[in-house]
Amino acid sequence: MTRAWNFSAGPAALPEDVLRQAQEELLDWHGTGCSVMEMSHRGKEFMSILAQAEADLRELMGIPEQYKVLFLQGGATQQFAQIPMNLLAGRSADYIVTGAWSKKAFKEAQRVAVNTNVRCAASTEESGFTRLPTAEEIKLDPFAAYLHVCTNETIHGVEIPAERIADAGVPLVADMSSHILSRPVPVEKFGLIYAGAQKNIGPSGVTLVIIHQDLLGMAPLTLPTVMDYAVQAENGSMLNTPPTFGIYIAGLVFQWLKRQGGLTGMEALNAAKAEMLYACIDNSGGFYTNPVDVDCRSRMNVPFTLADARLDAAFLEEAKAAGLLGLKGHKSVGGMRASLYNAVSPEAVRVLVEFMNDFAKSNG
Repeated sequence: MTRAWNFSAGPAALPEDVLRQAQEELLDWHGTGCSVMEMSHRGKEFMSILAQAEADLRELMGIPEQYKVLFLQGGATQQFAQIPMNLLAGRSADYIVTGAWSKKAFKEAQRVAVNTNVRCAASTEESGFTRLPTAEEIKLDPFAAYLHVCTNETIHGVEIPAERIADAGVPLVADMSSHILSRPVPVEKFGLIYAGAQKNIGPSGVTLVIIHQDLLGMAPLTLPTVMDYAVQAENGSMLNTPPTFGIYIAGLVFQWLKRQGGLTGMEALNAAKAEMLYACIDNSGGFYTNPVDVDCRSRMNVPFTLADARLDAAFLEEAKAAGLLGLKGHKSVGGMRASLYNAVSPEAVRVLVEFMNDFAKSNG
């Protein structure tokens, strides 16, 4: 069996060690005689899987005890609505818009928040979402219920460096879907962190929410219980049947990350991978171009264009023939995109860079 080099933005590459362990345990998990997919979600076997996954995640991210960890469903897109439903409590909220996903979150909050002021505190849309807003451009409401940011924009490739995450004076809510677990995170600076699983955590179907306990219990009584963070926390993410197999795979990924040196080890590896690819782009003499300001280029999602868009189809066709998958850019921006998630090895990036250099020589 030959596995391709997978640069898909999500669902994305998973560690091969994790896939092999899941394969070995698929029919019989630890002598139970059944698969994780078949066992009761309230039985002691699955409860031990869930407990271990949470413990390992807390260790990896340094999650303080006053935060609840929820394994939910619906994807990050559902959180765009669920967050204002739970946190607004009739107040205002601020959104910083730095790309397609924070824009979607802002628009969804406006739909949910009837008779409530959901404000755009800053936007870089006029500059094509290629930079972060300056301090002078950000206009915050000191009385807002929360400030929402997307710390890594999957489509536009804009990432907020850790050192630029500051105290906003109100609870900071962050969509970390496409770079969670890729670097250490100061969890204590956030009121709520959320992420879809299908990029750096596991298969699609699991949505991670990390929420400070002080933000629980603010939802209106009319909110359906399945959407209420407080109810989910009280029930240990088990109000209804959770995505059991996805949680199991996520737990294996957390254990794999610990074997790689944790998030500090992954950050060093991810920085080296990103540096390799950006050097290829920047040193191509204009054959390849990345539009994002250097100080906020994403380590996880690298969009780039070819100087001659007529070569796009040939680039993708030849890349696929070379075993390089998932390089087509998002339909809203075009061009190419390579996602360098944790499970994408340095060797995969070296193969991609060699291909890109050869393609440029042949077509430049």
